[in-house]
Amino acid sequence: MIGGGIGVVGVLAAWVVWGGLSGSNAQLETRELGYREVTETSITVRWEVSAEPGTDVACAIQALNESFGIVGWKVVTIPASTERTRVFEESLRTTEPPVTGLPYRCWLP
Repeated sequence: MIGGGIGVVGVLAAWVVWGGLSGSNAQLETRELGYREVTETSITVRWEVSAEPGTDVACAIQALNESFGIVGWKVVTIPASTERTRVFEESLRTTEPPVTGLPYRCWLP
């Protein structure tokens, strides 16, 4: 019984060390802030990125039509900064009239 308890504590301690200490500490958060200047062939998307200072980030921005099909797409490279949170705007050309625009995903290149 004591051996089983020691085993459980050992596994729990290993899991905490593996999950908490061995992973990358870089955190990346993205928040959609909206869109504007919608025309028949373009849209301007606004979003916020929070990353550790000194970290380069890349984001895929998309425009969608009324059927939620992708009608515009752009990958934007964001250079490192001393600020953790920054706001960006990017214009996208579209193949059809867009009804919304948003960041699809951001990642560390």
